[in-house]
Amino acid sequence: MDIDWTPLRQELSACRRDGVAVPFWWRDDDATEPTAALDQLADVSRSTGVAVHLAVVPARASAALMGYTDTHGMIPVVHGWAHQDHSGPGEKKNEFQTERPDLSTDSARGLATMQALFGAALRPMFVPPWNRVQDALLPDLVAQGFTVLSTFGARTGSEAVPGLTQINTHIDPIWWKGTRDLVDPDTLIQSAVAHLRARRHGTEDAEEPLGLLTHHLVHTPTIWAFTSAFIHEMLSGGATPWTMETT
Repeated sequence: MDIDWTPLRQELSACRRDGVAVPFWWRDDDATEPTAALDQLADVSRSTGVAVHLAVVPARASAALMGYTDTHGMIPVVHGWAHQDHSGPGEKKNEFQTERPDLSTDSARGLATMQALFGAALRPMFVPPWNRVQDALLPDLVAQGFTVLSTFGARTGSEAVPGLTQINTHIDPIWWKGTRDLVDPDTLIQSAVAHLRARRHGTEDAEEPLGLLTHHLVHTPTIWAFTSAFIHEMLSGGATPWTMETT
């Protein structure tokens, strides 16, 4: 795979020149059990030195994940409850956006289930499936014990609501509406450059870590290769790994 990283390298250089720090983090969604794909995710994490925030589906989480994440230095976070679509007619897929009676109950038992499984290793980050959550649920998340909300796209404020820090992802290498393989690399690089430039110019929050979002269960070899190369490019360009351990 021949990729021109020049635009990203130039923008990272501009960030260094202008004294704009680039915190960088990694979230991977939909984990339920140890698999060969999860082994590959662990290999990339180890080779790059960047810890993965592993968004685990509580209702389907295997007990074997507890030892696995500990062994491989992964950081477990809460991926909704059952990753079940509750969207209505004409709505986009979601588990926590469409109104239903069990909305708050499901987020609470997601956290409780994960706490029972992972104990102190769990970080109280709520990752709604399909990155969609209704605003009315956010105060409940705080009351339940969540401290971070993570969806997709540049945040508009440091907190989604008081007590709930927003730490989003920004780069997703999968072409979900097309081949389900790698998005055109030039497009991905331009997206990363646009986010970095916006931070440098003050139109996006430069304190929010730039987030890479992956889905290990559906990666192709091309997506794996890009993921590893992108992380290496970010780090060699001066980005600093961020985790919930460092907040």
